Amino acid sequence: TVREAELLQYLCIHPNRVLKREEILLQLWGENDYFLGRSLDVFISRLRKQLHGSQSVSIDNVYGVGFVFNVKK
Repeated sequence: TVREAELLQYLCIHPNRVLKREEILLQLWGENDYFLGRSLDVFISRLRKQLHGSQSVSIDNVYGVGFVFNVKK
């Protein structure tokens, strides 16, 4: 989806860096609320499924903070 593509692009621009949930929500949705946070979780889950077979990239949780888009070289 367009939203997944925007999220993946944002993650790619900030590789190997902890991204706070609030930061992602504000950048992509323009606001931060509970329901958008749940939507973010769904989009992250979908991206993980698409990237599952990759040996060079992954999206990891940072408990209580956000996510890291890991890119291995």
